[in-house]
Parts: sequence; C-alpha cells; structure tokens
Amino acid sequence: MELNTEILTAPPLDAATVVMLRDGPAGLQVLLMRRHQASNVLGGVYVFPGGKLDPEDQNPLWLERLSQDSDTLHQRLNEPDLPTERATGLFVAAMREAYEECRVLLGCASHASPGVHPVLQALRSGQSWHSAFQSQALALHTDALLPWCRWITPRQASVTNKRFDTRFFVTQVPDDQLAEHDNFEATEVLWITPRDALLRYWNREIELAPPQIMSLVHLNRHPNAQSVLTEAQNRRPPVIEPEPYDQEGVRTICYPGDPRHSVTQAAFPGPSRLMFKNKRFEPEQGLAALLD
Repeated sequence: MELNTEILTAPPLDAATVVMLRDGPAGLQVLLMRRHQASNVLGGVYVFPGGKLDPEDQNPLWLERLSQDSDTLHQRLNEPDLPTERATGLFVAAMREAYEECRVLLGCASHASPGVHPVLQALRSGQSWHSAFQSQALALHTDALLPWCRWITPRQASVTNKRFDTRFFVTQVPDDQLAEHDNFEATEVLWITPRDALLRYWNREIELAPPQIMSLVHLNRHPNAQSVLTEAQNRRPPVIEPEPYDQEGVRTICYPGDPRHSVTQAAFPGPSRLMFKNKRFEPEQGLAALLD
C-alpha cells in the first residue's frame, strides 16, 4: 500500500457501505471483497461492499416503494442537516451496491417467496438493479439495514486521492443468499471472522485500509450477528473524522478519543491511532492492540 501525500480540496462524495454479517461455526463472520487490482480506488485491498450515491438512488419513485417512509429513514440516519431525499437514497444505494458488487439481494421481506424470483430473473437477464425492482413493482424493505457509523475522509487522505462521506450500515445476510464476486469491481469475496481477518492482515496475507481495520477491531468484540445488530439499534451512529499528521516522516491517523484528536470521546473500542510503518497501518502497541 502506498501513502497518499496530496491535499484534497474537493468536497467528499456521498457513499454507502454495507457490513454484511452472518454466524459461522466460530461465531460472527463478516463479508470482505477484494477490489480489482486495476481499480483507481483501493485496488487489491479487501473492503466491505459499497460505493457512491447514484442520482437514480434518490428518484422520488423510490419513496413510494420503501417499507419505511422518508422521514423515518432520515431520523434513523441521524443527520438533521442532510436533505431527506439524500438520506433515503443512501439506504437505496446500500442495497444496490450489495447486489452489484457481490450479488447479495437485500431489501426483500422473504427471499424464498415466489415474488422475488422475477427480480432475480430480471437482474440475471441484464437489467440494472433499479430497472429490475421498478419493473416488478416490489417494495424495498429497509428495516433490516441498520446505520452503524459514518466515516468522512480528511483533506489529507492517507490511502486514496478521493474524499468520501460514507455511511456504514450493518445487516444480517439471509441464509439463502450466496455472495459472489463480479470479476469487474471485485475479484474475490471472503466470509471471515473479524479476528482472522486482522490476523491475516498482520501476516501480510491481505491488505486492509484504515476504516476496515478499525471496523474489524470493533466487530471483533461481538460474539455473533445479533450482538452487532443490538448495538446498532441502541445507539446513534458515530461520526468518525480521522485527523492525520506527519511527524518525523511517519503518517499517523488519530481517531476520536485520541489525546491529539479534537473529539475527546472515543467512537469505537481499540487503539485510537494508526501509524504508517512498513507500507501498512499499525497501532503503536502492535497486533495485541487490534485483538484485545
């Protein structure tokens, strides 16, 4: 991984990411996908499925098709200054990206019901995600998609030359959904425990960006999917604005709760800073800080 040294002046782009959960033999598992090596954003890095908010995600027609009204979705996201249509669009974007990037169909109340099959057939015939749902006139169920946190890329971005205002959602993937990579944006999908993902990162078997590292540290505190969902239901999604600085040639990223960060209250458990050493990001206390 190469460090970005450019100061970014453009405003961050709205984006949505889905942290997909399931319970495995060893407990909680999360879905990671490896971005295509040729991607201009985090090529080769393992990330959660997600992407930019699309104008079509905010189409007023969707407001009539969602299981929760736009005011409810706006309140759930807990961003009072965000226009209602953009808040609603972020829920739609999260469900769309889940299918486009790893073929997981979210938003259907019962995936085994006959009404879902026409959507899958439409998608597999080449229709876009928006067109497939609109042509079948099915409602999109947003209830199971829970806001988790919000990451805003700083102007001194460390791993990309673009800025994003990304809302992370968590959801438990239905048992009948099989994740697959598309060989375009992603070249691999991986169900893995947060602990094993962090160990594989430390052993240089996979690459992770700082938001994924810190998210996995947080998720590693949970024994199963329901534990994560319960936390999401009982607290507001924290806003995480990393504050990086360079000292003696070493890039350090501070997070809320760090003595050097402007926000004194921690947003998540684990280390409060990562340092770019040996071409990757590590906590000062080493692997133990990621796992304990």
